[in-house]
Amino acid sequence: MKLVVSGLLGFEWDAANWRKSELKHGVAVVEAEEVLLNDPVCQVDVRHSGSEQRYVALGTTNDGRRLFVAFTVRRSRVRVISARPMSRREREIHDEEKEAHERG
Repeated sequence: MKLVVSGLLGFEWDAANWRKSELKHGVAVVEAEEVLLNDPVCQVDVRHSGSEQRYVALGTTNDGRRLFVAFTVRRSRVRVISARPMSRREREIHDEEKEAHERG
């Protein structure tokens, strides 16, 4: 499923989530935001069926770093839950989806 981030009013970060992504995974806030703005491969996160819909995105930063970003949408803002480098399997999925998209 392709999720379009355009039309939303911006990003929202929880301080604890931001620190975890940066300290544990070495991912800066701006990198996670870049992934979501750079045409990522997105899908609904079916593992989390709480009170709000969650999504996962596989994409690249402006410098080409490949990241996994979990997020939700609250009050017209993207709320990033976590960000980390992609696993090997996630890189494979990302590449397959991008190739399929390019082929049409």
